Amino acid sequence: MPVSARGLPGMPIDMDDEDDAPRGRSKPRRFGEEPVRRWWRPATPIGRIFLATGVVAVFSTFAVGAYVLRSFLEHDSRFRIAGTSNIQATGLGQVSRAEMLPVFGEDIGRNVFFVPLNERRKQLEQIPWIEHATVMRLLPDQIRITVVERKPIAFLRQGAQVGLVDANGVLLTEPPSMMAQHHYSFPVVTGIDSRDPIASRRARMEVYQHLVSELDANGQHLSDQVSEIDLADPEDARVLMPEQGTDIVAHFGADHFLERYQRYKAHIAEWRQQYPNLAEVDLRYEQQVVLQMTGGANSAPAKLMPSEAIDGPADPPKAETVRPEVKAASPKAVAPKQVDTAKTKVHTPARPISKANNKAKAAKSKAAKTSATKTKHSDPKHTVKKSTPKPHPGTTATSQ
Repeated sequence: MPVSARGLPGMPIDMDDEDDAPRGRSKPRRFGEEPVRRWWRPATPIGRIFLATGVVAVFSTFAVGAYVLRSFLEHDSRFRIAGTSNIQATGLGQVSRAEMLPVFGEDIGRNVFFVPLNERRKQLEQIPWIEHATVMRLLPDQIRITVVERKPIAFLRQGAQVGLVDANGVLLTEPPSMMAQHHYSFPVVTGIDSRDPIASRRARMEVYQHLVSELDANGQHLSDQVSEIDLADPEDARVLMPEQGTDIVAHFGADHFLERYQRYKAHIAEWRQQYPNLAEVDLRYEQQVVLQMTGGANSAPAKLMPSEAIDGPADPPKAETVRPEVKAASPKAVAPKQVDTAKTKVHTPARPISKANNKAKAAKSKAAKTSATKTKHSDPKHTVKKSTPKPHPGTTATSQ
């Protein structure tokens, strides 16, 4: 019968095999075996005291060395920024050194290691013309700045002032003399205010870039024929098109700019010939074009009236509507039909009574007409001769 370690009957003692020990762990201590001591752990209390003292001495040495190095770098004149000549900048074009150096005014005479680089970078990017800036240290006493300036893509008109604007809607100012030197050739953009949020201005400039990129696709440079673009409504880009001494406002919407431009160019001569007072052309509809007049009977002179679709209210509209037959494959196939005078004319003349109804109406109203008519004869059977012109509705027939 198997016995236990104390000599009593019981289960046999299981011994761990060396091969069964998990990797990376120490083998379990056997019964009666003394513990293994580490080489770095002293066996006596005095050894432990010496070990702790050594660790404290090492850490103290590192701390003192760091303090001495910091004090040396801070007070050594070789690391001090002596003047503005120690500040180098690259990439400056629109921004001058005179505009940039006030950002580093507090750093003149300061140790180069104590210049807050991240804070200076943010201050530089607050200058409107600077889009991105990088600030770094050059030992022993230099500061190097790399600037990426903004690129204007359009003129911006706000009232009587004309400036520049970039793709993000950031407003840029430049003296007129500098604008003339750069020979900018951009369309004029309106409808953007400096008080608008930057996200709103960026959205409007995205519409502008989409429009210009479509017009200039394949090297056509059709945007050169655009005078001004009103972006007050991002869903409707209103393009001012110069046409032989006058300007026509074309509503291009928010997409399909090239297709609508070609449609406009294919028919503008015909529209102007038919409507000399043409002021606006709304191209946002697929199967119709809405024309606006100015200076005529339906509008005040020098005042553009709001656009109105063909399928609008039944009231007399202020604009004449042309319904061209448009083929999707060829914009040049548009042939405007005649104007619907029933919708564009305020007063419609009455039509003559047809021959089929003339006799019936004359017979029914014979007594009333003869009694109300002033004649020289009082014969009740007297009627109007056949040669008499047909009366209009509401008129009175006379006898002879």
